[in-house]
Amino acid sequence: MSNKGSAATPGRNVVVVGTQWGDEGKGKLVDWLTETAQGVVRFQGGHNAGHTLVINGVKTALHLIPSGIMRAGVKCYIGNGVVLSVSKLFEEIAGLEKAGVEVRSRLRVSEACPLILPFHAAVDIAREAAKVKAGTEKIGTTGRGIGPAYEDKIARRALRVQDLKYPERFATKLRELLDLHNHVLTTYLHSADMAWDDKIAPYMKDGAIQFEPVYTEAMAQAEHLKPMIADVSRELNEAHQAGTNLLFEGAQGTLLDIDHGTYPFVTSSNCVAGNAAAGAGVGPQLLHYVLGITKAYCTRVGGGPFPTELDWEKEGTPGWHMATVGAEKGVTTGRSRRCGWFDAALLKRSAQVNGLSGLCITKLDVLDGLTELQLCTGYELDGERIDILPMGADEIARCKPIYETMPGWTDSSVGVTRFEELPANARHYLKRIEETTGVPIHVVSTSPDRDHTILLQHPFQG
Repeated sequence: MSNKGSAATPGRNVVVVGTQWGDEGKGKLVDWLTETAQGVVRFQGGHNAGHTLVINGVKTALHLIPSGIMRAGVKCYIGNGVVLSVSKLFEEIAGLEKAGVEVRSRLRVSEACPLILPFHAAVDIAREAAKVKAGTEKIGTTGRGIGPAYEDKIARRALRVQDLKYPERFATKLRELLDLHNHVLTTYLHSADMAWDDKIAPYMKDGAIQFEPVYTEAMAQAEHLKPMIADVSRELNEAHQAGTNLLFEGAQGTLLDIDHGTYPFVTSSNCVAGNAAAGAGVGPQLLHYVLGITKAYCTRVGGGPFPTELDWEKEGTPGWHMATVGAEKGVTTGRSRRCGWFDAALLKRSAQVNGLSGLCITKLDVLDGLTELQLCTGYELDGERIDILPMGADEIARCKPIYETMPGWTDSSVGVTRFEELPANARHYLKRIEETTGVPIHVVSTSPDRDHTILLQHPFQG
């Protein structure tokens, strides 16, 4: 029997994903969209991600906690798809609390999150060092243990947040993991010969991670984390039915996805929109709109192919202009980002695997002052013309971009909030992006500031 009129109207849910190699400016857009949402969810990755928010001229960097934490009254959820460093979580909480942001009553952490522990970071660092020693190309990881933590998850041996509630169980599993990872560290990666920084050294003796400091720290952290541990899947489904609008916040970018990115130069999780369902515990029918964030040009941190890359270190070149005007440094690592022209063929791949509803173009203002722009519409690969990014790094590395030349603009677009007030050539550039990618542009960002945003269609208003 139905009971019409008594139930709340279910909320509307939006997924925000990066469409390039990460660093597209997702943080600002998540923060801006949170005006219309009451909950924000992280569903994959770890503290290898980073969002920079600029609010009233003040920069705040977030790595684990969803960007919605900067909005009073908004609940934030860390879903089961995230690998969690409890140490880094509490570092971030302390920084936010120092800035006057109330966190603990609004943050919910899935009990199913796999934990990142010191031995994960040690293995990560040692592997990259071994590649350098062998003369092979590094993957370009952040050295924070993300990949090894996901490996433990997939191998069904991970310690999870819920294990922190049971000290004896935690101790038994920890000893088993240390036996495995210390064997790899000492015998295969020769960790005893390495110089370790002060983040890893306190846990280590003769190249092996010690049980006691890891266990003692974890148990101390558990007491502070317990009030925030939750059945996130249940809470999200209940919030949706009660009428809450939810925003699912992706980390990294589509081309770093473990399945659909430039493999093997990728991250260790699925960054695509579909993983919002698996990584948070909601059904795919609850993902109502997918917003793809893309820069008005392209950047990439770390190794791997990049078809439209420019010489971004040579002063006076377009690449140098992008790198300097765009302040292209990684939020999490501080590494310089490689810069290049906008790649529509790449975006076609992202649109396909994410099911994009609309685009948000960020950093349009960085292109101010360039007299000529190049827009990649496809590639030549082994003598054939193709119009979509191929799968895998080897094929992508052989792609030669096919460019379409467009006039730039000298008038400033910084802070513009109405589409018709943009320079004419900037409007033509955006229209051409729509035409070549097949995805409508619904939002344009014209500076890092929250309010400098052009809205053409609101993702929360279907």
